[in-house]
Parts: sequence; structure tokens; C-alpha cells
Amino acid sequence: MSGAEPLKAVPVAVPPKGGWADPRPIGYVRQPVGTSGTAAGTSGGGWPVFGYTTALTAAIVAVIDVLNVITRQHDEPQWGLAGPIVWEATSWVALMAFVWIPWIGYRLAPPFARPRWRMLVVHPVGALLFGICHVTAFVLLRKLVYWAAGGNYDFGAVVPNFLYEFSKDWMGYAMLVCGFALFARLMRPATGAQAQGEAMFAIKDGARILRVPVREILAVSSAGNYVEFVLRDGRRPLMRSALSQIETEFTPRGFVRVHRSWLVNRAALTGLRPDGSGDYTVEIGELTVPLSRRFPEALASLKST
Repeated sequence: MSGAEPLKAVPVAVPPKGGWADPRPIGYVRQPVGTSGTAAGTSGGGWPVFGYTTALTAAIVAVIDVLNVITRQHDEPQWGLAGPIVWEATSWVALMAFVWIPWIGYRLAPPFARPRWRMLVVHPVGALLFGICHVTAFVLLRKLVYWAAGGNYDFGAVVPNFLYEFSKDWMGYAMLVCGFALFARLMRPATGAQAQGEAMFAIKDGARILRVPVREILAVSSAGNYVEFVLRDGRRPLMRSALSQIETEFTPRGFVRVHRSWLVNRAALTGLRPDGSGDYTVEIGELTVPLSRRFPEALASLKST
């Protein structure tokens, strides 16, 4: 904290677009666009993650469908070749038409991000919606194709057949969500390293990017649709993002979620003060951050620091 002004945990107002008029000793890179509005963009996500995951899913499912057609032709030759091709092709088209449902589920509740209850609410609903849309779409497509060919497609008993299809669709939903998370991790922008080899993080503050050593970030707090980074030199740049996305990226870097609105750098901890009823105050120099009793793992982690 040498030479730094005292830090205080105070409410933050969102600055006007264009950034803060503060000193920039760590260095920054100008970019011609505004603050990114994508939560997943903080960890290399956004549309590239959606695109690559969707393309890979399309290829894998297409291969599986071809194998299914070959298997059906061998085991049930009475159906001929046209029937299995129509069934598998319509299922593929319907699946790809609704990939956006697990994408929204991933964006609302990234795997293992806090609060945990969000995953338990968002993903079951998302999987059910995905299954309903997928089954409804491929049934309608098959009826259309059969009608055009002068035939009639019968889905059969709705409830048992839907449950059979849903037993596959929920796994497809889960695999897509995991695929988005995997690609988001793989596609994180390279943080690079300074001459000392230390890890860096790019903070998109308005129209510029601040490249900051991770060790210089003392804490991160939620500020509406933004997150505020509390830096060791006293600056508090903002970036449009969900705190849960920052948590996903910063947890492996030694940060701990101590409150629904705060992450702290374990390495910067200078003290813990009990406040009664199981709550604590985290002291990082002059900065004080609340530690809620709802985060017992964080308390145990900080006590062991």
C-alpha cells in the first residue's frame, strides 16, 4: 500500500461513457468500441463462444444422426431409407433451431457460479423448455414433410413419447451448457505477462482497456450492471459484467466470494473482524468488506490464509 491513498468501501456511481479521468500508471489500451455488454465477454465468451459451441454441436449431432440412419436401415429395413433420413434430419434441424435456449441458461447461471440456487432454478426450467420446443418442432416438420409426400406422420402417445425424447434432450441441454463453459474458458483472452511473468487481467473501462496485474486487484464489487475493481493504487475502474462471471474467472486466481456483492483477493488480506451473528468484516489495508455468514467456505478459506 506504499504511497497509495486510503481505500474506503463507498457506493459507486456509474461513470459516463468514455472512462475515468484518473492516472494510468499501469498502462492501458484504447479501443474504438464502448463497454462490452456481454457478461460472458469477461472470460473470453460472447458470440464466438456461442458460434464455436454451436458449430461443434451441429457436427457431432450430424455424425450421430448418420449413424442412427445406418443402424435403422440395418435393423429395421421395412422403413426403407427415406423414413430414417427424415426423422433424423428433422430432429437435427429442430435441435439447432433452439440452441439459444441453453445459451440463455448458461448466461443466466454459469456452471458453479454463485448464487448456487440460480442453477437449480434456471437449468431445470431451461431443459424442460428446450425439450418441449425440440419435440414440438421436429413433430411439426415431420408432419409437413409427410404431408408434402402424400403421407401422414403419427407421433404416437404424446406423454410416453415426449418423456422418451426428453430423456435425451435434457442431456443435450446439459452438454451444450457445459460446452459453452468449456469454450468460454478456452477462449479467454490471453492475459499475457509482464517481464516479471505475473498474471494480468484486462479491465474494459469505458472505451479503453486497462491491463492490470492480478495482484494489484484488492477486491471486486457489484455496482448494478457493472462490477467495480478496487485497485491497490486507489483507482476504481468499472466494467459492464455480472459479478458471477468475474467470480468464475478469478476464483482460480485466489479470489474468494465473501458476500453477494463482493470478491476479495486472499493474498491482500490484512485482518478479519467478527461483527456478531456469524458475520465478519474483511480488512484489506484501509478497505473494509462485509463477510456474510452465508459464505462459511469463504470464512474458512480466509482464516487459513
